[in-house]
Amino acid sequence: MRSSDESSARRVAVRALPRSRNENAFESETESESEPESETESESEPESETESEPESEPEPESETKSESEPEPESEAEAESDPESSIGREPSAEGGCRLAPMSEVGRRKDEHLELCATDEVSFRGRSTLLEHVRLVHDALPDLSLDEVDLGVELLGKRLRAPLIVAGMTGGTDRAAEVNRALARLAQRRGYGFGVGSQRAMARAQDVTWTYAVRDVAPDVLLLGNLGVVQARAMSTDAIDALVRAIGADALCVHLNPAMELVQPEGDRDFREGTSTLARLVAELPVPVVAKETGCGIGPAAARKLRRAGVRYCDVSGAGGTSWVGVETLRAQGARRALGEALWDWGVPTAPSIVYAAREGLQPIATGGVRTGLDVARALALGAVAAGLARTVYQAWTRGGEPAADALLDAIEQELRAVMVLTGSRTIDALRRAPHVVTGELRDWLALDGDVVSTTPR
Repeated sequence: MRSSDESSARRVAVRALPRSRNENAFESETESESEPESETESESEPESETESEPESEPEPESETKSESEPEPESEAEAESDPESSIGREPSAEGGCRLAPMSEVGRRKDEHLELCATDEVSFRGRSTLLEHVRLVHDALPDLSLDEVDLGVELLGKRLRAPLIVAGMTGGTDRAAEVNRALARLAQRRGYGFGVGSQRAMARAQDVTWTYAVRDVAPDVLLLGNLGVVQARAMSTDAIDALVRAIGADALCVHLNPAMELVQPEGDRDFREGTSTLARLVAELPVPVVAKETGCGIGPAAARKLRRAGVRYCDVSGAGGTSWVGVETLRAQGARRALGEALWDWGVPTAPSIVYAAREGLQPIATGGVRTGLDVARALALGAVAAGLARTVYQAWTRGGEPAADALLDAIEQELRAVMVLTGSRTIDALRRAPHVVTGELRDWLALDGDVVSTTPR
């Protein structure tokens, strides 16, 4: 574990990360392949490329973009033959396999480094879950031992309504994180999500960094792919990514704000709704629409419903600002844009309600940190709650014991709230009476796309 001084120095120079110790070896191995890995921005976006790489670092030959390839997407870039690019599983001997370090991989490790700190939180905006007041029941007629946290979600039974939400994949460090947190989720009966499988769709040797079924055979496992990447891929190719890690469902992430700030980000967000509709109709597993820290507004919720989406990970504003993460990686005009948009988004609490109003099944993520947060989210209509950075930080500080202690406290607090509201089951808690106050009440007054300020 790094000292605080080392961590601070690393964050200041986050763009100057050294390359993986095996990057050159991987490039040598792949030079003879018919479809070498391509990582850089196309020539049509020189601004992004200039900002994403220091001038003193030469472009590796294997990362040169072919002019015949499609426009890149920062969280999703298509391969014409994803079946052939799906990587290998961990070795039967269980030995450590080094993942090739690409531009995508360097970015993923930078994300992990930044998310281990509190520097990427929203600065002036909360989840608004604090504006949900659950009504106390002085006569619950209920024993603490009778409380049942179990829920059915996406075809699997969870011991508690909790998911360790998707964060990473594609590098050695990502593999360590994924396997440790998946093992934790398996043991505790939670769901678990991997980070974006973009790297897996492009590189031949990184699938093992997402592979967790050997340590989490029963966990509800969520794959992850960007909607922009999915737009450019066939359904069969996407299904191959899902099957390669044994996922039970696919999260399709929506991240336009993050992309606009990301130095190497995408700028074309057309056909997202139609892409989701295609995947809902054609994939053999459920599709979960997933935001990435900016939440779901009424218009987006309506589009998701019309596309046939049933599940929505709202990932609302108030937790990790992924715009903030990319701002700390950016320079110049892009960094200034990120500073302006750092707190952009729909908070988690109203996002849950907007999704539920449209008949979606919301998964509450984005700043969910406590058992009371979970209870409030469920009372607003969520079917489960997800935690990512909170669990990752605990694990980074003290390994699985520290993560267990955090999650034990969350469950204990949730059980107590259920007793104090007379809720024997999660379904009962979702129907528990509650009062909405303050700014959240204003958000929930949103009628169409305009909030009326006229007294009623």
